[in-house]
Amino acid sequence: MLSGRIMNNPLRLAVFSLLPVVSSLPAATHYVSLGSTSPMPPYTSWVTAASTIQDAVDAAAGGDVVVVTNGVYAVGGREAFNWYGDSMGLNRVAITNALALRSENGPLLTVIDGAGAYRCVSLTAGASLTGFTLTNGVDTHYGMGGAGVWCASTNAFLTNCMLAGNSSRGPFAAGGGAYGGTLYNCTLAGNSATNGGFGGGADSCALYNCMLIGNSCYYGGGAYSSTLYNCTLAGNSGNWGGGAYECTLYNCTLTGNSGPLCYGGGAAGSTLYNCTLAGNSAYYGGGAYGSIVHNCIIYFNADTNGANFDLTSTLSYCCTTPHPAGSGNITNTPLFIDYASGNLRLQSNSPCINAGNNALVNTATDLDGRARVVSGRVDMGAYEFQPGLSGAFLGWLQRYGLPTDGSADYADSDHDGMNNWLEWACGTDPTNPLSVLRLLPPAITSTTTTVTWQSVAGVNYSLGRSSNLTSSFTVLATHIVGQAGATSYIDTNAAGARAFFYRVGVSPP
Repeated sequence: MLSGRIMNNPLRLAVFSLLPVVSSLPAATHYVSLGSTSPMPPYTSWVTAASTIQDAVDAAAGGDVVVVTNGVYAVGGREAFNWYGDSMGLNRVAITNALALRSENGPLLTVIDGAGAYRCVSLTAGASLTGFTLTNGVDTHYGMGGAGVWCASTNAFLTNCMLAGNSSRGPFAAGGGAYGGTLYNCTLAGNSATNGGFGGGADSCALYNCMLIGNSCYYGGGAYSSTLYNCTLAGNSGNWGGGAYECTLYNCTLTGNSGPLCYGGGAAGSTLYNCTLAGNSAYYGGGAYGSIVHNCIIYFNADTNGANFDLTSTLSYCCTTPHPAGSGNITNTPLFIDYASGNLRLQSNSPCINAGNNALVNTATDLDGRARVVSGRVDMGAYEFQPGLSGAFLGWLQRYGLPTDGSADYADSDHDGMNNWLEWACGTDPTNPLSVLRLLPPAITSTTTTVTWQSVAGVNYSLGRSSNLTSSFTVLATHIVGQAGATSYIDTNAAGARAFFYRVGVSPP
């Protein structure tokens, strides 16, 4: 306590403002090359790159990036632990920091191989994995799984990955391909969960724009206890839900899923919005069993009674047969573009167009990535009919692996001078620059001109001629049936020393 007075020297209070300063270091990049000859921690250049992924991961801190170049990585491993601290066995790569692990050149060239003895990858929350193939992963622990990848939560992310041929084999195994993460644009194929397992492809995951093909297990051949957006489930098998069990699905297609004594060939115990279920089979409920189904098409499925769905399912605003209880349901044939070839988009006269309920729409886009509601009212099924745009064209884009969301419509994918819409109209290959509608050098005699062009068998062509480019073209012939490789037309009215210009064209299919 101060007392008294200090004469001629008043007490002054000094006010200090403290500004805490935290040093922000840029994230480091670490490198991995299978053939590295001089690895040196912390592996921050290609010259000193690690030769195993785990070494670089161990040298990285949270927020760092680990870049992996081409190769099959089947050496090294690390024990991983679950949420409770229990051992999950050996992992080819165990990531315990929130870092980003990505390949340099994508999943076709960069493989993490469990060799039938290791889980491929385990990811902590906040970590990410981009551009890898995960294969031959195995997990044998009770109730664990994720033989391809085990994730601590859906806050662990995979993008552009292929998970193939992984198997969870412990009692009540879970997620043969993936367990617990969020997956974007991934393919899960040929994975399994045995011994009464859950989710042959995925368990407890969120999946966006993924393909689940040929996976198997007892509960949910494709997926179990997961949420799927704009996904394709095909050829999966399970006893409860060949495609999905206890899942929520938005804008998905479920085709060719089944199982021995299966309940719900497409889905069981699930909730589905704007999905298309076709060509699935089961003992009970060919398309759906014990499910809640809104704005969906459930057609061409079969069980032992030839039924698309079972009586424990609740349907509203669906296209199926026989007519179910519930509001807004119809039994008309959905009129797919080409069911036999797998194009499940709608023809322009489909009864499913503008037949759904907007109150049951939960996404802004359909399976093609285009507007979910067009012309004021949502359609039934995974694909929204797009007026003025052919569903055959969208199926063609899909067949060639091109985006269907509109970004590729007028792109020139193979740089041959013709955009993708024109390539479709001409029947040419959008991935091959040599496959293009192109006039070839003519053969000229004193009385005729033979005009030849690159062509596709069965496409109808028209040919026009003009004496100069400022005048309109006179049609010489239409409906010229194209031959494989090249087609010719002989112009017998081209005699004399005159210049002529020819133009070949096709009409859109």
